[in-house]
Amino acid sequence: MDRQEQIEILLDHFNNPRGNGQLDPADVTMPGGNPGCGDVITVYLRDVDGKPKIAWEGEGCTISQASASILAEMLVDEAWSYDDILNTDYTTMIEILGKEAVQMRPKCATLALGTLKAAVRKLQRDQLIVREGLGPAEPTVEDADGIGIVLGKQALEERGRGATH
Repeated sequence: MDRQEQIEILLDHFNNPRGNGQLDPADVTMPGGNPGCGDVITVYLRDVDGKPKIAWEGEGCTISQASASILAEMLVDEAWSYDDILNTDYTTMIEILGKEAVQMRPKCATLALGTLKAAVRKLQRDQLIVREGLGPAEPTVEDADGIGIVLGKQALEERGRGATH
């Protein structure tokens, strides 16, 4: 696929986002942000019989928003498991989006994946806490594997500071 085709796919997902909206009820609501440019994604995750169901909302550039849409579509179309999500690396996500089209904006391209991974880890942690009888899970902030995005309340605070590309 050439660069122009990659850009057309990104634009289609930006203009016609898949999986966009809130998921009610959600087991986990995880905001994520890219402080360098101000992109924000909120991932809503619900466990349905041991399988992930997601929705998302966000604001930001074409790449960050299209990436969230493509990720949501792949999750449904390919019936991803929690392990699939956690084992997908950021380089793979960039290749899925089209390396030539997004290589100058890797944080934008991987924001949705990093936020989704944080949501899955929180869900798994919450389920373990409940399963072990340790009470309700407390909210936490993730470091997103050190890729330069912020998650949780800090993501929303960064957005309020008006960072731009």
